[in-house]
Amino acid sequence: MGKEAKTNAMRMLDKAKVAYISREYPHEEGVAVDGVTVAASLGEDPACVFKTLVTQGASRNYFVFVVPVAAELDLKAAARSVGEKNVAMIHVADINKVTGYVRGGCSPLGMKKQFVTVFDESILDKPQVFVSAGRIGTQLGCAPADLIRAANGKTAAITAKM
Repeated sequence: MGKEAKTNAMRMLDKAKVAYISREYPHEEGVAVDGVTVAASLGEDPACVFKTLVTQGASRNYFVFVVPVAAELDLKAAARSVGEKNVAMIHVADINKVTGYVRGGCSPLGMKKQFVTVFDESILDKPQVFVSAGRIGTQLGCAPADLIRAANGKTAAITAKM
């Protein structure tokens, strides 16, 4: 087996000198897998596996929010965290155009542009978290503080209370 092809997210972590692990999970080529299923495939607690959501604010600027896979983004809290009146999820058809990634393979690292990125504050309680490596079928695991630093992100309470 040849050397693994690096994604933009992996290259960003390498450049930031962040130690990470790369884990594969089974999937059908080009078909997104829901995050809870990804967590189960990896044998990880869903609270330690995070999904990347892209929104657009009233200002027309894009914002990236990273929340546990089983959680829902609280749009009002998310908007407050970035100083916007409101934010809305972008259309699935626009994900690639805006980020350079596909649905189900969107990483908070290595997008076409650096967007304001906010991680749910629950990430700080975890010794290691997983996010998409930038392609369906691959996740990256690393220390939360390193991930936040590499993404030039911040934390806030942005998940909906169930």
